Amino acid sequence: MAARQPRFNQALLLDTTPLPSSVPPVAEIGASSAPLLSAAYFIGARCRPFNDDYMQCKTEAHGRGEFECMLEGRKVTRCAASVLEDINKNCLEEFRRHWNCLENNNQQLWQCRTHEWKLNGCVYDKLKLEKKIPDAPTNETPVHLRKRQIYSHNEPGVIT
Repeated sequence: MAARQPRFNQALLLDTTPLPSSVPPVAEIGASSAPLLSAAYFIGARCRPFNDDYMQCKTEAHGRGEFECMLEGRKVTRCAASVLEDINKNCLEEFRRHWNCLENNNQQLWQCRTHEWKLNGCVYDKLKLEKKIPDAPTNETPVHLRKRQIYSHNEPGVIT
């Protein structure tokens, strides 16, 4: 047995310092990891210019620049929120099926390909956003389009 009793220092820390007036307020997205993962490639497709601006700002600030890059960060948040809003308006059922599948399968994308294909089709038809994996080999079928997922516990074409 240890002679010393453990001490836990857990407290909720809130920074009440107001942001500068030059940084416009933006609402938080308020989504958990499964819906964000489900929509991640579509957010990346539409919001790439804003993401690039934000990352350039952070690079030029040498990893700092929390306040200097806040404006670009807010633009990224607004763009991501608009993508989620559009997906919810146009493809809600497919979106829910896919992110619920991700939630129930430990966020493993390959377990939910059948739902993903339906979501990808809906988002492309209605929003003209396409899932593209960056730096994927051009001479191979992309992993998300393969009919057989090697590690999936689902048979190809079977929807759970």
